[in-house]
Formats: sequence, structure tokens, C-alpha cells
Amino acid sequence: MFPKNTWYVACTPDEIDDKPLGRTICNEQIVFFRAEEGKVAAVEDFCPHRGAPLSLGFVRDGQLVCGYHGLEMGCDGKCSSMPGQRVRGFPSIRAYPVVERHGFIWVWTGDAALADPNDIPELHWANDPDWAYGGGLYHIKCDYRLMIDNLMDLTHETYVHASSIGQPEIEEAAPETKVDGDEVITSRYMENIPAPPFWQAALRGNNLADDVPVDRWQVCRFTPPSHVLIEVGVAHAGKGGYDAPPEFKASSIVVDFITPETDTSIWYFWGMARNFNPQDQALTDRIREGQGTIFAEDLDMLESQQRNLLKYPDRQLLKLNIDGGGVQARRIIDRLLKEEATPSSSAAAAS
Repeated sequence: MFPKNTWYVACTPDEIDDKPLGRTICNEQIVFFRAEEGKVAAVEDFCPHRGAPLSLGFVRDGQLVCGYHGLEMGCDGKCSSMPGQRVRGFPSIRAYPVVERHGFIWVWTGDAALADPNDIPELHWANDPDWAYGGGLYHIKCDYRLMIDNLMDLTHETYVHASSIGQPEIEEAAPETKVDGDEVITSRYMENIPAPPFWQAALRGNNLADDVPVDRWQVCRFTPPSHVLIEVGVAHAGKGGYDAPPEFKASSIVVDFITPETDTSIWYFWGMARNFNPQDQALTDRIREGQGTIFAEDLDMLESQQRNLLKYPDRQLLKLNIDGGGVQARRIIDRLLKEEATPSSSAAAAS
């Protein structure tokens, strides 16, 4: 259902600052914690002694201590000690490749031998002082592919987000979709239109007039397994649109990392990176609050959609031209799933 030989965002560093974090990723129960010297670690959330969740314990001297009987586990999944007991011969539990990078903690849920940290996406805005970022996390009860569909077709903004980022001009501008390797790009451009409330506020945040016509753009970029980064923005009309000089526009990158929890639930890490007035923390907070409200509206729709699909599993859904981005993304996911399920020629020869 979801690729496993890949990197997913598991949590943010602050979630494991003071205690272990238990989180299900791709149907795998995992506990994340700070090991020796602050190194991030991830192991099965299962104590080999009596099966208690290790996430109910605590960290002491870089070791994960079970909250039931005090068994200590290292970041490699090996039992290190237990008061009054000999436990070093206990079988190890599974340890997961995990990397802290770009302000997120990434986990690999598949074959550990294939995990290459160089495959973690490069996020230029995450380490650039000329950019600011604010975001959050939602738990949503839906298939992760439904969220990808949602983000690759922004036509729904006119209806779901009518009071913030939606406007009729969105559905009047036909999107274009292209595939470049494993990347799917859906673009929509609108010219000489009024700015909706969210973008009026963004223009003010960049010290620009908010009551003049604008050119608006949405460029959605899907990359596997389930990442969607969306270039969005508005510029004063006639100044070049997407390519307008910075002094005439407010542009950002909407960040969407969709991590499957189960077949019908996800961890949705959302945010917005911007390169105007990055030092203005109050502006970052306002944008984050506004964006959080917008994504909460998606949550209600997606969970209702999932319930309907579970109730009517045999119903065939229609596909329209606006669905191109989601359809192409699903094709890439299906191909990756098929590749994971098919043994390599070398493995087949050895068997």
C-alpha cells in the first residue's frame, strides 16, 4: 500500500526533547528517542521482556529504559542492562535507520541495508537565513494517497477554502501536468485577478499594496514517496507574475510531508517557507495560524471522504482533467510498490 524503502518524516526534534515518542509509521510501531550525545535513535516500540511499549519509559544516560521493569535498550536495539538481571543475551529488537536533518527527523521503514541518507530531499529553505519557516502537524484518518490527490489538484480551494485562499478564478484557469522522472508537476497561473484574503495579508506582510489586481500561481511538485512542495504566490499584475522581482510579490513554498500511519490514517507535517521579511517572527506566527486553519478544513473533508470510500469500496470514481497530478503521482507510487514486491535478479538467482 505504501513504499517502505524510502525516507519518511517521522517527527520534529521538539517532540523527543524531553521523553521518548511512540509513533506508528507504515504500520510499524516505533519509538524515537535521544540516545548518547543527543543522537536520534529509533527502535521497535516493544520491550522484549514482557512486551510493554518502550515509549512509556524514559531515557537515562542515552539508554531507553522500559517503564515497566527497567530493562535498558541501546540505539542499536540491543538490551544493555536491567537491575539484578543478566539480559545482554536477549535477542535484539529492530532498529530503524533514522536521520535528523532540515528540522525534521526522518525514518526508513524498509530494508536497512538500502537506506542512504543522501536520498533525503534537499530543502534549501530549511538552512538559509533568508528564509523563514513555520508549520505544524495534523493526524488525519485517511489514506495517504487521498491527501496527495488533494494537494495536486487545488481546484477544491474555491469551495473548501472559500474564505481564505479560494476564489472562482482558480477553477477557471486550467492546470497543466507534466512528469519528469519521479517528479510530477502540476501548474496553474492566473492573471489580473483580485487577491483572496490570505494573500492580501501576505502582501501587507511584504509591505505591498493589497488592493490592486495580482497575478497568482500554484506549482505543485510531487516526489515519492509522498512529499508535495507547492510554490505559491501573488505579484502585482503586470510585473512579471511568477518571475516578478521580489519587490513586487509575496511568494512562498507550501510544505507537505505526508507520512502513512496505517492504511487509513496519516501524520501530516505541514508548513510554509517564505523569503520575504524572514526576520519577522510575528508574521511567521500569523501565517502559521492562518495556514493551520486552512488545513483543518481539509481534514474534515478528507476524513469524510475516507469514510465514504470504506462504506462503498466497489464504487468507481470519475477522473477529470484536473485529476492529472494525482493520477500521475499514483502511477509512480504503484511502480515503486511493484519494484519493492519484485525480487531483484541477483536475489532471485541466489534463491
